[in-house]
Amino acid sequence: MADSVRRKLKILFAASEAVPFAKTGGLGDVAGSLPRALKHAGAKVAVIMPKYGSIPSEYLEQMKHVADFYVPLSWRSVYCGIEKLSYRGLDFYFVDNEAYFKRDGLYGYFDDGERFAFFSKAICEAIAKVPELACDVLHCNDWQTAMAPVFLREFYNQLPVCQNVKTVFTVHNVKFQGQFSDKVLNDVLGLADVPAARDQLYCAPQAISYMKGALLYSDLITTVSPSYANELQMPFYGEGMDPIFRRRAGQLRGILNGIDTTEWNPKTDPMLQQNYSAQDLDGKAEDKRALQEELGLKQDPTRPLVAMVGRLTKQKGLDLVRYAMNSLMSRGVQVAVLGTGDKDYEDSFKYFDWKYGDQMAARITFDNSLSHRMYAGADLFLMPSEFEPCGLSQMIAMRYGTLPVVRETGGLQDSVKPYNQYTGEGTGFSFANMNADEMADCLLGACELFWTDEDSWRKLQLQAMEEDFSWRRAANDYMDIYHDLHPEVIRYNKRRDR
Repeated sequence: MADSVRRKLKILFAASEAVPFAKTGGLGDVAGSLPRALKHAGAKVAVIMPKYGSIPSEYLEQMKHVADFYVPLSWRSVYCGIEKLSYRGLDFYFVDNEAYFKRDGLYGYFDDGERFAFFSKAICEAIAKVPELACDVLHCNDWQTAMAPVFLREFYNQLPVCQNVKTVFTVHNVKFQGQFSDKVLNDVLGLADVPAARDQLYCAPQAISYMKGALLYSDLITTVSPSYANELQMPFYGEGMDPIFRRRAGQLRGILNGIDTTEWNPKTDPMLQQNYSAQDLDGKAEDKRALQEELGLKQDPTRPLVAMVGRLTKQKGLDLVRYAMNSLMSRGVQVAVLGTGDKDYEDSFKYFDWKYGDQMAARITFDNSLSHRMYAGADLFLMPSEFEPCGLSQMIAMRYGTLPVVRETGGLQDSVKPYNQYTGEGTGFSFANMNADEMADCLLGACELFWTDEDSWRKLQLQAMEEDFSWRRAANDYMDIYHDLHPEVIRYNKRRDR
């Protein structure tokens, strides 16, 4: 190609949260890890996010002011500062407006529609006005950044620095779409007199969806696992957006997330009673004993210990677990639950903790250190989700040689290879339907293998621990789609091995 150039692609990764600065869920982990992996894969990457008041002071004090300007937001002209901090070799930029972001929490405020419309518009202004934020690809994530592709196309496309910017939008969970009254079209977005944008944003009478705008305006749509990309095209999973996902199936890609393999490493994890690895699994037995002691469970190595770590919500399939609890307890299985969520589920597991004594432990709290010990000390990890766009817990569990039992949906289906008793293949166990008896049969079948075939069990553990869930794999897939959008830019360095 005559006009080809060899240089690093410039990626601006936009997210409403990123570890270690702010996190409420999996998006924070992705935004803290994927951009660094993209940098290692040969891109020039920067992350942009809001400057929240809740960011730890140790980071706030290191930020340097690089620019300020005013953002046009309908009839308003709103101050915006851009602060910069380099963390572990990666540049993070923070959108500063104390009226919008200096609050105790990240989301859940009456003016969220205005706050994140401002954030999206500020991203576009920053690309146009801050030279170091000029980019080839603007990669947006979830509804909080979803208006940026719309604004970029409708208000900034005539600027030379913006004309060649391609947009990628990642759906982490389609349930959360950023739906607001259509009054924001005029009062906040300034799009009431732009028919193409106005009409495409409507998702219901007198309601608009920010996410819908990104799904229609972005050059490419990605989501966090191949199976979830297929599920989004179905009415059951698509949350009303399935017609758009079907229409844009040619521009939809599913790329499985990764995990931070440095943080989640049983060989070096400082939170464990005893470290171990795939080459020497002996320490895992001591971690199980220590966990049983810590949780008040009977210290018995012959009892399979099943862990659950995460949000206690209906999405996680907890109705199945409640229904099956008596059956599991009658077989001598131990169950340990860690997490917070809906009060109904919290109360249920507190009751099971009381009823079943040294067979069941519920810790209704957030405890990062305990989560590490549960991943390491358990034999099985139960994740019977109704839907799961990607899921990280099953990957972490496998990294620790704790075999997952999952429902075949989304990222669970893509990351867990079900055990085949005839060939010995697999990295865990799976079942197909939202049915408590089917889940219990699958889990008890796994327990049966634990009880009766130590060699096959150990082989499964090793196969699970050898799976590659690093961000390197996902970063290479993202680099492919970025280069598809900019074929004139030749890869800066050789493609890394997968």
